[in-house]
Amino acid sequence: MPPRITISKENYLKTIAEAASEGEAVKAVTLARWLGVSAPAVTMAIKRLRRDGLIDVGKEGHLTLTLAGREIANRLLNRHHLIERMLAEIFGLEWYKVHDEAEQLEHAVSADFEQKLVERLGAGGVCPHGNLVGLDSPGDRRQRGLTPLEEAQPGEVVVVVSVFERDRNLLEQLEASGIRPSVPVVVEAAGADLQLRTAAGALRMERGVAARIWVSRKPSAGSG
Repeated sequence: MPPRITISKENYLKTIAEAASEGEAVKAVTLARWLGVSAPAVTMAIKRLRRDGLIDVGKEGHLTLTLAGREIANRLLNRHHLIERMLAEIFGLEWYKVHDEAEQLEHAVSADFEQKLVERLGAGGVCPHGNLVGLDSPGDRRQRGLTPLEEAQPGEVVVVVSVFERDRNLLEQLEASGIRPSVPVVVEAAGADLQLRTAAGALRMERGVAARIWVSRKPSAGSG
């Protein structure tokens, strides 16, 4: 008899996939931090997921998804992506709000409704935060020519491509600063913090924040 898949299990599996895609070594402490739950709760969840054959626990507590676990995580990631696009493209919800809404709705979407979303919006594409559907690692982004804003040099003009979407406070901070996908940013100085300028004005950004924003170099005038 297949294991019963609860919303809690889905959340843990998706979080393991997301944290791994961000380049983290996923352990119990990682899940506690990402999900904002207690260490004992994580320990119990890991036991259940391992019992159900959805995760493997390796040396030093490193967690990886089994084939069955990855299938569930990928399904949730795809639905989350479609719901974010639906909320932004059809209902006009602000880009910095759609992640939290999608976190709630993704568990209630049926396969039939998911197919309707694909027919309406198309498969693939990017979400309102500029992120691709599924798992997109830092290495994948670099292979596409993207770099973290943290690495930009003084005098460069870069274009925001994607941002880390799982931090509502960060998203609201970026919105207030005029930083969102497709927006050009001038790097005026790069020291302990970055001095930036957008159409909304000048701002100072901590490097820890800039590390969560992926940009492309804007071609210089006259480049082919």
